Amino acid sequence: PGPFTEWELNGHMDLLAKKQGVSSGYRRFIGAGSYEHYIPASVSTLLGRSEFVTPYTPYQPEISQGTLQAIYEYQTLVARLLGMEVANASLYDGASALAEALLMAVRITGKRKVAVSSAIHPHYRRVAETYFRPSGIEVVTLPCLENGRTDVATIDQFQDLAAVAVQSPNFFGCIEDLKGICERCDSNDLLSVISFTEPLAYGLLKNPGRQGAHIVCGEGRSFGLPLWFGGPGLGMFACRTKYMRNMPGRLIGKALDREGKSGFVLTLATREQHIRREKATSNICTNSSHCALAAVIYMATLGGTGMRELATLNRDKSEYLKKELRKAGFRIPFDAPTFNEFVVEFPTGFEQTHKRLLDKGIVAGLPLASFYPAMAGKYLLCVTETVSRNDMDELVREIRS
Repeated sequence: PGPFTEWELNGHMDLLAKKQGVSSGYRRFIGAGSYEHYIPASVSTLLGRSEFVTPYTPYQPEISQGTLQAIYEYQTLVARLLGMEVANASLYDGASALAEALLMAVRITGKRKVAVSSAIHPHYRRVAETYFRPSGIEVVTLPCLENGRTDVATIDQFQDLAAVAVQSPNFFGCIEDLKGICERCDSNDLLSVISFTEPLAYGLLKNPGRQGAHIVCGEGRSFGLPLWFGGPGLGMFACRTKYMRNMPGRLIGKALDREGKSGFVLTLATREQHIRREKATSNICTNSSHCALAAVIYMATLGGTGMRELATLNRDKSEYLKKELRKAGFRIPFDAPTFNEFVVEFPTGFEQTHKRLLDKGIVAGLPLASFYPAMAGKYLLCVTETVSRNDMDELVREIRS
């Protein structure tokens, strides 16, 4: 066939997208680490400016002040969101950020064993294990309680731990008792590493820093970045000031020149391109600064009030769907509070219903048995602001039928 016209090509791409499940006609009740949020037009408009699109790494601060200031503002807003004292200029994604956080804990403590909650995203745990396998760092797993939270009491049975890592909200959508976890870590002289896949939750919840976390890391894709078939992501990373020199990646600092004028510069870039390899804290190369730019534009557009309102809307919508499913006779196995996703137990044979709904353009959650074989029949459902009440009511009707 001859070449497509632009109109024909657009139609062809729409057809391919529909086959892949990303057509705008689909109703998606699935998150599991990648959440669909509305992206304000201001994000793509500013993100596409040539000043931001064309520059490379700002090694020459005298000609890169705009880029450096944008990253500095990103660091500031991330630190405020997570309640931490310092944030870096971004990492690759939430999974590698968790692995880097645990490596950082090993460097700080000198111990070579870490404990990781089984309620952390399975992909994140696999990435961390891949990082650790060549270096001989031992990873032990903390089980979950019947309410969907991590059983932190099991921390006491392990010796010589460097850190304990939990995710909140965790993979099941349950909000962990971060204060209790951080206090137990302090009493055992351990570093607490708090991971997340949905940063919007901290627009409503008490942030990890206020609950005693030492290191906080996670995925920032919810802030102004499309799903993009799973990538690229945005690794957010923050810690207490006393651990700053062990933090991976790099920082943008604000300083005064000899004339007293303020300016922005790369500082504490302890990666292997800048210093001796054996002294480097990370081998991360070009970071996700353009993705970080999208996130800072998104956060600045919403502001603190907008972030809280959006987080509240996500929470309220998910609670509505949870309530309607309960009324329809379906069991919610975990009673811990959740944010915008939760687990539902469906009767045997729901797999066929799940396929039927997919044919109708409804993605009815993630089957947890694909990650946790013992959780057959349990599905992880997610609701964001992009899902309407009519969509939720239709889902319940279709499942009941």
